[in-house]
Amino acid sequence: MDQFWADAVFLHWRIPVAAAARYMPPGVEPDEIDGSTWVGLIGFRMVGAGLGQGRPVPYLGSFTEINVRLYSRGPDGVRGVVFITLDASRLAVVLAARAFGINYVWSRCRPTGENANAVGGERFGYDVRRFRGGASSSFSVRPDRTAAAADPLSLELTARYGLHTGLGGRTLYVPNTHEPWRLFPATVVHLRDSLVAAAGFEVSGPPQSVLFSPGVQTQFGRPSVPAAGPKRRRIPRTGKTLDAGWMPA
Repeated sequence: MDQFWADAVFLHWRIPVAAAARYMPPGVEPDEIDGSTWVGLIGFRMVGAGLGQGRPVPYLGSFTEINVRLYSRGPDGVRGVVFITLDASRLAVVLAARAFGINYVWSRCRPTGENANAVGGERFGYDVRRFRGGASSSFSVRPDRTAAAADPLSLELTARYGLHTGLGGRTLYVPNTHEPWRLFPATVVHLRDSLVAAAGFEVSGPPQSVLFSPGVQTQFGRPSVPAAGPKRRRIPRTGKTLDAGWMPA
């Protein structure tokens, strides 16, 4: 499935490894980044999703999504994400994704409308309110496009090329391919969120990492069952060998 992720806002908090471990599929463990594991609240606009390399699906292929996610390492050493919840505004998309074990939630989701000519500089953000349960979120950030976010923490929180999920008692890894993110540091303008707490995580204070990207074209591949044993991947430009599943963004 091809799709474009536009105007992505990344908010991240440190959490204990034990808090994330209970959400991992069998054989998968929390991945530690900069001495801890993390929970992310990420909002973006899905644009032009379509099957394979065919034409985008009209109407259903474009919508707003806000997800809560964790960071994972499979039994083969491949690093990815585990989605706890994904709020989306297209009911058909939600039902189709849930059939494949992805925990989509039907919600009223939209960009905040602050994205053009905001006082004090451009802003990007999202509002979401679930139709059931009452959980909601509203957040926006002001990116600093004069500086690239190229530090190791920012790269590892965003350069995730696949997801781990459970389906039918098995753990699956779904690869995702895309160009490196164009990342910028950002400042929180406003944040009112209950999605992270509704997902089962206690966080306090402002997020420890705040990032923005104008977007990237992506493609999901075929799911596979992770095999035991570490894999290594060589980075052609540097000659370094890193854990499979991590690439510099």
